[in-house]
Amino acid sequence: MRPRQGRRLGPFLCWAVVFADIGTSVYYTPGILYSQVGVHAALFVTMTLAVFVLLCVKYAEVAIRYPGGGGVVTVATRAIHPFAGLVGGLLILVDYFLTAALSALSGVIYLTVVAGALKPLVLAVAVAALIFLGLLNLMGVRTSAQATAMFATAAAAGQLAVVVGVAIHLGPGGILTSFSHLLSGPRLGPLGVLTGFSGAFLAFSGLESIAQLSPAMAEPRKRVAPLAMGLVVMTVAITSPLLTLWSTTLLNPTKNDPNQFVSLLGGFAAGPGLQVSVAISGALLLVFASNTALIGTYNVFLALARLRFLPSALTATNRWRNTPHVAIVVATAVPVGIVVLSRGNVGLLGDLYAFGLLGAFSLTCIALDFVRFNERHVQRVSHEAVNVGRVRFILGVITTVLVSVAWITNLFAKPRATVFGTAVVVVGLAIAFVTYRRERGRGPSPIFPHVYHHQHPVVFMSRGRRLPAARVLALLPHDPEQAETLANLAAADTSGRPVAFLYIAHPDTARKRPPQMFEIVDPYRDDTTAQEVFAKAEAAARKARLDSRFIYVPAGAGATAVDWLVAHMAPEETIMLDDGAGLAAADRFTLERRKAGDTPVLHYRAKPDRED
Repeated sequence: MRPRQGRRLGPFLCWAVVFADIGTSVYYTPGILYSQVGVHAALFVTMTLAVFVLLCVKYAEVAIRYPGGGGVVTVATRAIHPFAGLVGGLLILVDYFLTAALSALSGVIYLTVVAGALKPLVLAVAVAALIFLGLLNLMGVRTSAQATAMFATAAAAGQLAVVVGVAIHLGPGGILTSFSHLLSGPRLGPLGVLTGFSGAFLAFSGLESIAQLSPAMAEPRKRVAPLAMGLVVMTVAITSPLLTLWSTTLLNPTKNDPNQFVSLLGGFAAGPGLQVSVAISGALLLVFASNTALIGTYNVFLALARLRFLPSALTATNRWRNTPHVAIVVATAVPVGIVVLSRGNVGLLGDLYAFGLLGAFSLTCIALDFVRFNERHVQRVSHEAVNVGRVRFILGVITTVLVSVAWITNLFAKPRATVFGTAVVVVGLAIAFVTYRRERGRGPSPIFPHVYHHQHPVVFMSRGRRLPAARVLALLPHDPEQAETLANLAAADTSGRPVAFLYIAHPDTARKRPPQMFEIVDPYRDDTTAQEVFAKAEAAARKARLDSRFIYVPAGAGATAVDWLVAHMAPEETIMLDDGAGLAAADRFTLERRKAGDTPVLHYRAKPDRED
């Protein structure tokens, strides 16, 4: 039987998965915001919508740039430092923990619209639902994009039906009158506006899902990701502000449960039929979002463990289903503990949300700005392209400032969120410090190479700065001992110039199975031979005090990858073993055949440009 194509999620399925995460926010956000800012809730959601659109542009670019997934972990690692990726991972874990807990709890609360007998058992049922989802993941039962699409479509249809139902119920005059409520209520001062704007980002949690979908996304990503995010923007823009406005102004919070606003609004506009259908579709989507958060959590655990920041025990798999049982158990236990300790308080969980959500947004934006800035002189093809790139960079910086201001505001406005999020991050950093020191004592320091993607510019960065271009390119063989020999030869001939060590993965390391949803795919982390070869080269480079960089070319990158890299990087010298292949564009070099011990080596030197 022919295996399914791994990267198969087109724009619609990507929309479905992202909406299944972000579209759940509308079920609990109106009630949470109403308790914080009253009738101004819809005003702040509308204000934040503009920033949400700008964030969608950035996250679509992250999905395109980093096809292995990982979101904030990957972009922060590549643009700033691996420890920045660690912090990003811990921030997104705070977000995932609360998403799983809040979605499960809200799903059960919406279910009580249909099954009122569950009201006294909401806390117990939410805990049972999380445990059940954990067991499903232990058994290897994964959420498919097709199943998610069905539930996301049903929920989106229910939300749109409520919007249409209320619009018909109010009529044109009533709709215009309802908009006047946007500016009603007590007068807001600058601090109140800033606090409300910051708190309204809760309405758009789940945006980072698009970056996690990148490994399973269909090609070309440059088309799929923007289309998917365009669909997300249209759906959310139609539903979130209007549902927030009407549910917080047309319903009486003293007589209606704010945690069921969307369903009750449907009943208000069109009767019990729509109320029940919205409650059921919303509950199902919320449960799916909870499961998505669990999957995202243990995949981040696995990524950080492979980076040697978390204990390797998290990567252990069982023989029964070959699932990472330790990571899944921990990913399930934390949200269960959060639900129990919060006593099922939706408002408290929503309050705690701000730290991880906005922290991850801010770090992703900052890292992407660094990448854009350092690539501003790469592959410019026209004056128009330069102008487009400049506008995109300026808009990106504005987005970063707005999101960062919201995060900083919440740090002071929501002290409980700050305490909770800081505690999780500090505990994670302490575990990472101990784990990293222990793993480093057992072997060489981990190498974080630049992973080559098809004809994508190679820009070496560290701490947000672009490193000088490599003047020497050394192609490492698959044999670690030969790699050490070649590295020593490069060290002897570079005269202190920056050296890039390039390793092309063996064809046998090509991935045999398609990526799962939210799986972070890093071919280098599974290539033990490459890690050993880089370790040998790094040790030789460190001994010779070389300014070294590392490039990993995954299996299946194409036969022209090396020649493209040589042409793009334009090194002064290229060194490789004499295996009979050589460089295709050898006419641009002078070739010297040498031996390092008994190993034949090709040493290419770039010819000086001729002057006319």
